[in-house]
Amino acid sequence: MPRPGIMNYFRYINAVSAARKSSPIRETTELLQKSPPTMISLASGMPNPDMFPFEMASFTIKDGLKITFGPDTMKRALQYSATPGVPELISWMKDLQKRIHNPPTVDYSPEQGQMSLCVTNGSQDGLNKLFEMLVSSGDTVLLDTPTYPATLFTLRPLGCKIIGLSSDQHGLVPQSLSDILSKWEPEDAKNPLSDIPKVLYTIPNGANPTGASITAERKREVYQIARKYNLLIIEDDPYYFLQFEKPWAPSFLSLDVDGRVIRADSFSKILSSGLRMGFLTGPKPLLDRVVLHIQVSSIHVSTFTQLMVLQLLQQWGQDGFLKHIDSVVEFYAKQRDTMQLSAERWLKGLVEWHVPSAGMFFWLKLKGVPDTYKLISEKAVQKEVLLIPGNSFMIDDSVPSPYVRAAFSLSTPEQIDLGFQRLAALIKEVA
Repeated sequence: MPRPGIMNYFRYINAVSAARKSSPIRETTELLQKSPPTMISLASGMPNPDMFPFEMASFTIKDGLKITFGPDTMKRALQYSATPGVPELISWMKDLQKRIHNPPTVDYSPEQGQMSLCVTNGSQDGLNKLFEMLVSSGDTVLLDTPTYPATLFTLRPLGCKIIGLSSDQHGLVPQSLSDILSKWEPEDAKNPLSDIPKVLYTIPNGANPTGASITAERKREVYQIARKYNLLIIEDDPYYFLQFEKPWAPSFLSLDVDGRVIRADSFSKILSSGLRMGFLTGPKPLLDRVVLHIQVSSIHVSTFTQLMVLQLLQQWGQDGFLKHIDSVVEFYAKQRDTMQLSAERWLKGLVEWHVPSAGMFFWLKLKGVPDTYKLISEKAVQKEVLLIPGNSFMIDDSVPSPYVRAAFSLSTPEQIDLGFQRLAALIKEVA
């Protein structure tokens, strides 16, 4: 096994990412924001905030708290800011990651893969930039299947080979990963001409679409296999805070003694999806390349949005934030239980399923229906019930699938029950 903390990150960075250089304008902007008030800047091309028409804003939080942007804060909120994120927000999120995950790499040197963090336009933006940094045409990417369709849509145009790994109700099956990698020798990871996979992508909690969560034991096994074959692990975990039982499962980040995990988190499921705020946590040498990409794409996440979230988090504190999470989990757990009761009432004998321990989804296997595509995309629509056919989540979406994804996040208990009643009637018609 490699010594903890010793990683050659250049092995993973593709030619496009390696060619990126820092923007001198962005560097000047960030330098100005760290400079004393006496600094005179004739370098910046930032607009004058006195010309912005917005002066003040106030937001009322459900628990009675208020967020107020006075004139000075409003000027900052409407101005350019640092590409990695507003410094105070970065600091707050780093403290949260230390409390929740306690990454072993937090005290490493930057060269060893010291923990870094950057804010992204939702976790999807961060994932997209990660893949565009790590994947070249002809590379092989490993992922547990079925999987999130947007990941497949991101990877396919990159010209890479996508290999699906087996998963069940307990998540990614480590033996499947080991079997695939056994085609290579661990030493192949040192050969730059080898086609050995470099990246493993996984959704470890409440996976979309299956609702499966990887057990702590399996995570430890997967991490050791990743060490053996020198894999990077992309831990896409938007449902981490939607785990219905405590203690929460340890993350791959919490196991990461080497600095081989890049974690994608999201505020979409716990604060707001429309705010478009996520964040990446991982080795500084890799996240620095992501920041260079952001510099020439979105420049940075909305300063207004970041400051609004920052003020909320500062008023709550970490304990208040986790108290809010408890209320979110309580709501979705009740929704999960509602869907489980409706499934027992209407679908028993017609469908197979496992009750999810996290997330927003049930993964239903319809008996006697080898392919759900037409049933769901045509007949179910006519019966006024919308679901997602299973082939949408497969690497090859032309292969028939007997599965359907049902989400319990948005519908009322009455709608969930009626929806499953309609689904049951459809199955009986065609099975």
